Amino acid sequence: MVANVPRVTQAATTDTRTRAAKLSLPTLTTMVVGSMVGAGVFSLPRRFAQETGVAGALIAWAVAGTGMLMLAFVFQTLAVRRPDLDAGVYAYAKAGFGEYLGFFAAFGYWASACVGNVTYWVLIMSTIGTIAPSLGEGDTVLAVVLSSAGLWLFFLLISRGVKEAAAINRIVTVAKVVPILVFVVLALFYLKPHVFAENFGGADYAGSLFQQVKGTMLATVFVFLGVEGASVYSRHARRREDVGRATVLGFLSVFAVFASVTIVSYGLMPMGEIAELRQPSMAGVLEHAVGTWGKVFVSVGLIVSVLGAYLAWTLMAAEVLFVAAKDDDMPRFLKKSTPADVPVPALVMTTLLSQVVLVVTYFSDDAFNFALDLTSSLTLIPFLLAAGFAVRIALAQTRSGRGELVVAVLATVYTAFLIYAAGFKYLLVSFIIYAPATFLFVKARREQGRSPFSAREPVILAVSVAGAVVGVVALAAGWISL
Repeated sequence: MVANVPRVTQAATTDTRTRAAKLSLPTLTTMVVGSMVGAGVFSLPRRFAQETGVAGALIAWAVAGTGMLMLAFVFQTLAVRRPDLDAGVYAYAKAGFGEYLGFFAAFGYWASACVGNVTYWVLIMSTIGTIAPSLGEGDTVLAVVLSSAGLWLFFLLISRGVKEAAAINRIVTVAKVVPILVFVVLALFYLKPHVFAENFGGADYAGSLFQQVKGTMLATVFVFLGVEGASVYSRHARRREDVGRATVLGFLSVFAVFASVTIVSYGLMPMGEIAELRQPSMAGVLEHAVGTWGKVFVSVGLIVSVLGAYLAWTLMAAEVLFVAAKDDDMPRFLKKSTPADVPVPALVMTTLLSQVVLVVTYFSDDAFNFALDLTSSLTLIPFLLAAGFAVRIALAQTRSGRGELVVAVLATVYTAFLIYAAGFKYLLVSFIIYAPATFLFVKARREQGRSPFSAREPVILAVSVAGAVVGVVALAAGWISL
């Protein structure tokens, strides 16, 4: 977003907001779609086939679609009810539950974006690795080096300005949706009714129907991450009501695509074979149906899709750190931006964390799937806090708030169920990441000459530290593993 003057202080925010070029409804919608359509959709056939059959998949998408739609409505409502709040998830958590939990929401959302960005590069290298064995499954030294080069090339691109990056994202979004739609059409054409029928009830290893549905929940969370994308960029919107409209329009479009990709795959191959495919499994499914060209077609679409998603998520991650710093909930060095409205220190910190996690993947046995699930689990607490804030807003309304209250409660219940479905393992690992981040919060408070914690915040600190300690012990004792 190009601004006429630098914005480095809170006092300049209003002036800059009025001068900066603004994002339109189509651009905001494509940013939502671009944020959600990334690596996840290309991995859906295998992820679902490992957990459930057609029946379980239909129920899972019904649950996930309804729950995420409620969250989309929550972000739409909050954008209208509280137009004074910028950066979506973080701002809502802070307004509803205080500065410390708001800080956790900002940090968790940011960290999840950084972890998710690493999975994009791993998947790109794994895809190219089918023709260049030296890249392996994205976990070789060469793959890490090339991925690192990609990280910093995108850093240079984004540092030129948000407006230019958003324009590129709009073009990329259109380009990456086309191969996914072609996959769905071809899969329907080659669909084998008897194979679809055999996959309907699921395999013996899938367990009860409830367990099958529960096992897919983190996969659905990952592919829907980005539904809040327009809310994160609310300060850039041309019209405030466009934020909510873009959220709902983007969600409905992507939901139809994701569910279709999953269900049609069951009509091409036995689910046991789909479960064993190399990622991106969508490429393997189409190759089985139409031959090698199908695999190449999907692989090219994946690379375009993932690069677009990486761009969108890097923008959103830096934006969250920047706005949190403007509100004095992050150290002040993160509130600096260039005349082109680029929060470079926040962008540097985002790229650095992605770089560190990328190096760690070299030493991990199953970094890709673990990173996917960790990305999902890290966002659940920020989503839960945003939904809880919507409940508080609805309760404060008169009769007009009854419908909003129902939506907010459903969104809150759904998000709480996701935390349960994620399991104890990912909750503990999330605590391990959240607890040390408190040092940034303390630093920000000291820069303002304030005491580190208010009256109730030490309780939150104690819970997070206790969870982190239990998580470290569990990892050391082998009770959970990465």
